[in-house]
Amino acid sequence: LYRDPKSDMPVTQFNMKWVEPAGLVKFDFLGLKTLTVLDVAVKLLRQRGVEVDLPTLPLDDAASYQMLARGDVVGVFQVESQGMRRALVDMRPDRFEDIIALVALYRPGPMANIPTYCARKHGDEEPEYLHPMLEPILKETFGVIIYQEQVMQIAQVMSGYSLGDADLLRRAMGKKIRAEMEAQRETFVAGATARGIAKAKATEVFELMAKFADYGFNKSHAAAYALVAYQTAWMKANHAEVFIAACMSLALGNTDRLASLREEASRSGIRILPPDINHSGADFSVERTQEGGLAIRYALAAVKKVGFAAMQALVEARGDQTFVDLVDFSARVDPRQLNRMQLENLVRAGAFDALEGNRARLFAGAEAILRRAQATAEEKESGQIALFGATQGTRETLRLPDMPDWPPIERLGFEAEAIGFHLTAHPLDVYAKALRRLGTTACALVESVAQAGVTRVRLAGTVAAQKERVTRTGNRMAWVRITDASGSCEVTLFAEVLSRSRDLLASGSNVLVTADLRQDGEALRVTAQDVAGLDQAASNAGAAMRIWLRETASVPHIRELLGREGSGKGRVILVPRLGTTQTVEIALPGGFNVTPRLAQALKVIPGVEQVEEL
Repeated sequence: LYRDPKSDMPVTQFNMKWVEPAGLVKFDFLGLKTLTVLDVAVKLLRQRGVEVDLPTLPLDDAASYQMLARGDVVGVFQVESQGMRRALVDMRPDRFEDIIALVALYRPGPMANIPTYCARKHGDEEPEYLHPMLEPILKETFGVIIYQEQVMQIAQVMSGYSLGDADLLRRAMGKKIRAEMEAQRETFVAGATARGIAKAKATEVFELMAKFADYGFNKSHAAAYALVAYQTAWMKANHAEVFIAACMSLALGNTDRLASLREEASRSGIRILPPDINHSGADFSVERTQEGGLAIRYALAAVKKVGFAAMQALVEARGDQTFVDLVDFSARVDPRQLNRMQLENLVRAGAFDALEGNRARLFAGAEAILRRAQATAEEKESGQIALFGATQGTRETLRLPDMPDWPPIERLGFEAEAIGFHLTAHPLDVYAKALRRLGTTACALVESVAQAGVTRVRLAGTVAAQKERVTRTGNRMAWVRITDASGSCEVTLFAEVLSRSRDLLASGSNVLVTADLRQDGEALRVTAQDVAGLDQAASNAGAAMRIWLRETASVPHIRELLGREGSGKGRVILVPRLGTTQTVEIALPGGFNVTPRLAQALKVIPGVEQVEEL
């Protein structure tokens, strides 16, 4: 006996092989996170006044089958893998039985029959039944023996087995016990010939059954899995915003999964609204936008290092009344539930933008906000009332440091650190013109261009993650995940390319990768042949920049900045405002290192009115 300290239930450590001889029955209990995803989705729909009863869903929803046939299955139970997607596209399921068959077939061994099933389903090949008696049993699967129950039915119908004896036959075939198989062969052939079936045909059917029984699957098991797969497909096809929000809710602490679901939402045209201290819950939610559509509101607790319980307490403090300003926020939150790091990460993520648009100022003032919250809480506990507070309704203002906001690229970098990926925008957005000149391919299109026969591409992206390992030959190799506004892509770097580009691969760096594409089994391998810094590549692409000046006092600052950036192939043109409608363009002599990063730095110089990339 074993006593689990977390449970009152005594456990017998009894080998499963000896359970049945002892007269016991073994049960497997499987916990599925997908069932919780569906439960969360149903509750989110109920909040919007939509009632869904999953057990009574009709199994003939056209939108669900069309979505499955497209391979649009991110988040759909059992069928998310690349191989499953390909099988769905080939099969083009249009009935529940197809999903059951795919769940049973997609395993080593039986998956070799998927092309046969698909060809017969679409009329490209005629079903074969070996004997007319087998057609009613195998018609559903186009003559392909897929399920263990079919093996039992064949034995019952063709040879007169009882269902109990047929189950013993199935087990004998699965265990491949030679003596038992020979005995079963004799019994089967004798029973079949007694029903007028030729001995040769009965032997042929037995051999076919033995072949399929080796990897046959329980239809009852496959049907249960297929039902959960169908329910998730139905939810995604009919209530995509709610379904993706529910999936994100179950991936609250998994940044990679959240990033993948964010990409899926973007691909599906679903907006994900940023975390907001006045509108977000601790968990993900769905809300109606001003345009009338539905969008997913990012969860406060999904921001890194803030904690679910603390965010729940913050949402409870807000209640039905939004925070008016930072003073109001400080007065209502519990300072015991919020520390400086939590506050700073919420600021980085943009959660306070509605109360204060300057994130740098708010970040620097985090300590002041917490001190105010603590002072207010102490006053409440002591029963004191601030001077004039109760009579004149005036409130002491909250002073924050006076400083410029973070530049856009830095702001996006901090946001990505707090959230785990770029949510509201992407650092590559400012490189749009440079990327067109460089002829890059979006990450989301890599697979489709590979299928079209393209073998080499240029990819621009921000380094999100990387891992290195030593190969069997002692060389180092790496896998680097880069992201752009469309999604992400994993690039393999072998020793030579890795050694000369390692310095460029720090997290958050913007890179230009020249890569070869090659199909490797079910996966697409993207192998880097060259890696360059994106700023340098953009500069070498012959960029130009026009700077509009409101006052000439900005010229020394521009000269200093251009000098720091160094020379390059880019052109810089100054356009001073002359106080009239007349404009004069002054092309600066020489070449400059013109990059989107330089443009962002120029925009914050006093006196610079506008920076235009050409």
